Amino acid sequence: MADVPDVRLSDGIEIPQLGFGVFQVPPDDTLEELDTDHVDLYLIHWPVPSRDLYLETWRAFERIKAEGASRSIGVSNFRIEDLERLEREADQMPTVNQIELHPLFQQAELRAWHSEHGIATEAWSPLAQGEVLKDEALGAIAARLDRTVAQVILRWHLKLGNVVIPRSVTPTRVRENLDLFDFELSDDDMAAIARLDVGHRIGPDPATFSAA
Repeated sequence: MADVPDVRLSDGIEIPQLGFGVFQVPPDDTLEELDTDHVDLYLIHWPVPSRDLYLETWRAFERIKAEGASRSIGVSNFRIEDLERLEREADQMPTVNQIELHPLFQQAELRAWHSEHGIATEAWSPLAQGEVLKDEALGAIAARLDRTVAQVILRWHLKLGNVVIPRSVTPTRVRENLDLFDFELSDDDMAAIARLDVGHRIGPDPATFSAA
């Protein structure tokens, strides 16, 4: 496997473009057990606009970074309007926005806003929780390249410039999810995948989601 490339964030911190997701995997050690006094990247999970607290929370994140408890700070599931508010009222912008992003829900407008404002796009649920793995167009691309459909989707994410952290507890799939750097998707492949975007979410809508 080739080395995983890094993405340089707007604050100069570098993170791998491809990682190992642990969502719903049995808990790893805590920071205390890892004997560390800081994290590399700290994210607000949801904006929850109905509570109107995310700006206050973000200011707390800015203090956390200033105190050295996190090297970089970002957000998850923020919409353009949420980011625009931070741009107006906060001291610094997030380095990352982690959003639902997969071939069925490609978020082109939000990704373009990120690019214009120096925010890295990180994809959660990059395989749409398996909903796209039986798609015929993806299957045809995978067959031609002698790859799995999951590998094709993850390579698509990387080619778009997304940071992507697929989750798996199966050792063979973990290895496959990292084996993405010795094949390429053509422009026709990318166009075929672009046509799969139907605006289909599999997770909550950030505009209405309210944490319990």
